[in-house]
Amino acid sequence: MSSADQPSNQHIHTLYSEHHGWLQGWLHRKLGNRCDAADLAHDTFLRLLTRQVVKPFGSEPRALLTHIAKGLVIDRWRRQDIERAYLETIAQLPVAEVPSPETRLLILETLMRIEALLRELPTVTRDTFMLSQIEGLTYAQIATRLGVSLITVKRHMRAAFIACLSVA
Repeated sequence: MSSADQPSNQHIHTLYSEHHGWLQGWLHRKLGNRCDAADLAHDTFLRLLTRQVVKPFGSEPRALLTHIAKGLVIDRWRRQDIERAYLETIAQLPVAEVPSPETRLLILETLMRIEALLRELPTVTRDTFMLSQIEGLTYAQIATRLGVSLITVKRHMRAAFIACLSVA
């Protein structure tokens, strides 16, 4: 990566000093919580700093900051939805079967990785995988439901399993 592809520390410092307050305010209005807004504003600039290739900020740096921050907000909401569903599930367990806090954290991290993996799969592959693994349908039942051939179902399941193994 050439130095022309990377903004200088001065450019990043200027971007931060000129727009951090605005971004934190924007996030506060979006999230309704100053602490979360401060965390995501920090994460937005951290994401900028750790990008492999940083394109010039251009004349509208707030558009770039907003784009990055929106993605982080969506990721936070997804994580909260997954965490809420998981906590509701374990709340129904007998006390002796409730996982330790460390185990809960590991399970939540794994669930987040699975959710991200599924989100990246093509829709038909994801639907095929979910029908098999969540609804328990056979490949023949999936083929009938989706109106595809059995070999197509097998191809999508293979792709989904390979994707799962890649994050294991």
